[in-house]
Formats: sequence, C-alpha cells, structure tokens
Amino acid sequence: MREYKVVVLGSGGVGKSALTVQFVTGTFIEKYDPTIEDFYRKEIEVDSSPSVLEILDTAGTEQFASMRDLYIKNGQGFILVYSLVNQQSFQDIKPMRDQIIRVKRYEKVPVILVGNKVDLESEREVSSGEGQALAEEWGCPFMETSAKSKTMVDELFAEIVRQMDYAAQPDKDDPCCSSCNIQ
Repeated sequence: MREYKVVVLGSGGVGKSALTVQFVTGTFIEKYDPTIEDFYRKEIEVDSSPSVLEILDTAGTEQFASMRDLYIKNGQGFILVYSLVNQQSFQDIKPMRDQIIRVKRYEKVPVILVGNKVDLESEREVSSGEGQALAEEWGCPFMETSAKSKTMVDELFAEIVRQMDYAAQPDKDDPCCSSCNIQ
C-alpha cells in the first residue's frame, strides 16, 4: 500500500481543519480553534489502488509561518485552501505556492487550489473564474468545496493522490521500485 504525505496550507480560518476532519471522520467541526499542527492518517482507495494518506493540517496564523518550510520539505502533495468568502485569503495563497516552489526547487509539485465554503454562496468575494484563472496560471487542478455540506471533500483528497501519482510516474519503471523477488 502506497503512502502519501499531504500538506494542507492556507490562511487562518479558511477551513483547512474542517476539510481535513470532514474527510477523515465524516463530521463537520462547528467551532474554530486555531490549529498549530494536526496529523491524520486515513486509508483511501483511488482508482482501485489502496493508499494511506498522511495529512498534515498546518497553522494558518502568521506566527507559525516559520514552520512552513519544514512541512513543505517533507510533503509530497499540497492542498492550498482559501475561503471564497474572503478575498484576502485568496491573495495570501499566492506566496504560499511560491514558497512551495522555492523549497521544493521544482515547478511541477503536486498542488490543488481549493476555494472552500461554497455553502456560503451569498457571501462570495472570490469568483470561480478568479480561482480557475489562478489554477490555470499555476497549471494545477482547481476545486470549490464545502466542509460543512461535504461538497467535493472526498474528491479533493482523491485528486491529490492522482496528482502525486502522476508526478511520480517517471519512477514507476525503476526496477528498484518493482516488487521483485531478490534472494
């Protein structure tokens, strides 16, 4: 079973923990306690392939931003979350992606851009078009989710697994990786 290290990044209050907990436990957290760092494991089957996701739910507050380099260094795939009812959180996501590229020293890191809180449509500040345009600029998938109504939550985590698989494809033919019978 393959293991994947996923890092969830975004500003404070955008719903990183709510998305992660909804995915792992199937429940929505109503009250918001700022996260410092939470770690979750969940088995998931994506395209008939069983996998284990190790999900690191990170702090959105600036006081813990110094820890971000370490998260990024250890992560394989990244979910960048903004709140579609908060324009500033959308602006805050851009330097986070720049940091991922800087730390990883690679432009094609598996990333998904996520506009969360689609259940609050009437309070929307960031259009779908803005999110889509940024994702196209970055060359990554874009999704709008709601941790509260569980909209696209499972699909999001399945998609990051696909992105990590796709990024790892050149290594699949490596004879060291195949399950050979060495005596």
